[in-house]
Amino acid sequence: MHRVVAADRHVVPAPFRAWAVRSEEACHAHQARVPYARVHVMPLHTRDAPEQAWLRAGYGRVQIAQAGDVDYAATTWAELADIAPQAGDLTTVIADALQQTGVLGSDVAAYRAALQHGRVDFLASRGAGFHNDVARHWSRCLFWLLALDVADVEFVMPHVMGMRQPLAAGDLLLFDQTMAHGLCRPRDAGQFVLPSFESGHHDRQLFLTGELLLDDAQWQALGSPWLPVEDHQQRGALDLLVASFDERSGAVQRLSAMHRCMHGDVCHGLEQEGALQGQSTPPQPEKRT
Repeated sequence: MHRVVAADRHVVPAPFRAWAVRSEEACHAHQARVPYARVHVMPLHTRDAPEQAWLRAGYGRVQIAQAGDVDYAATTWAELADIAPQAGDLTTVIADALQQTGVLGSDVAAYRAALQHGRVDFLASRGAGFHNDVARHWSRCLFWLLALDVADVEFVMPHVMGMRQPLAAGDLLLFDQTMAHGLCRPRDAGQFVLPSFESGHHDRQLFLTGELLLDDAQWQALGSPWLPVEDHQQRGALDLLVASFDERSGAVQRLSAMHRCMHGDVCHGLEQEGALQGQSTPPQPEKRT
């Protein structure tokens, strides 16, 4: 049931010729990587009763009053098991599915450990305008997304040719969140149209979501190694860390302001490290958008 969608045919706005992502972390301050060139889709079949229990818990913790709203609420694997004990060990189910992707190697224990030690959140939306997620360590992650309550909606990556994936409850996705993505109605032809989510029986969506943190060797194995920014500059790469996207179409905004985005004298990681060292309290986790 595991399906792999090629995500290596990109639409890049001129004058740029490729995509790459830099990091806000000091460990990759002078490096960037190309986006991971696959989207994995794995249908998981869960029982109706546990799904309904998770829906009540998830929707009760978020604020999505308006079309286009996206909100999340932290949870834990233990709490999910308490909410729906009959669902069994959800970490094992998801880890077994993610193992099919091979992104952390072949040992299922690596996937279980990554899930158990990583964040897990309820993520609710009423559609989602195009955006990406690159803050802090997310340039070293892939996101997984388990659909709990979805209908008449598709997952769209506007700069990946052909990437419009219809979603159904139980679908598990693994993707590179540094590329722009959103949730759209199939009838809107890959555009996020706000009025399409303002009313109706299927005007909201709920997911479980988390992240898989990859080390440098794993990125190398996936064909997305961290390389000097000068290599990406020579390729004419546009930095996904600083790119902003039109909510409706995904078009990159303010292109003229990004002509130096891959210059070696621009070091986001060192700037971020200096800002954090100057803080008197630890930084709070970034909120996903």
